[in-house]
Amino acid sequence: MRRLVTQYNKDYYGGALMIFIGLWAAIQGSSYQLGTLSRMGPGFFPTALGVILVIIGIAIALSARRVAKDAPEEKPLPPEWRGWICIIASCVGFVAIAKWGGFVPATFAITFISAMGDRENTVKEATLLSLAMVVICIVVFWWALKMPFQLFAWGTT
Repeated sequence: MRRLVTQYNKDYYGGALMIFIGLWAAIQGSSYQLGTLSRMGPGFFPTALGVILVIIGIAIALSARRVAKDAPEEKPLPPEWRGWICIIASCVGFVAIAKWGGFVPATFAITFISAMGDRENTVKEATLLSLAMVVICIVVFWWALKMPFQLFAWGTT
């Protein structure tokens, strides 16, 4: 019996979905003022992102065509429940910790919990990755972009 959904079919569907979302974003974004590269309007970013998504979707669909010719039959893998649970828990944790703990502990938590979703990561690797991400986020969002995030919010609620 032939399987209806194969790996390269998934790539076709994924590419088509990205093309669809990209076209939708580009069309919606173009209804706003685009502006120029030096003075971007509110529609510039969604339009540019939509075009990039369309290009990536086309590349994914074309790569599926190349793989389809020589693809051996693959046994489907079971769902990665650990990854799903960790990613969802990290998003919920970020919201809760950001409200009561601030930007730094929330960033550490979302990165650490998400990293633990990968079975190959150790606690040490997840901790180092989280610390690096905290430093990067502080530099980019708090220092460079001057976003008004409260770095630590212990007891200020």
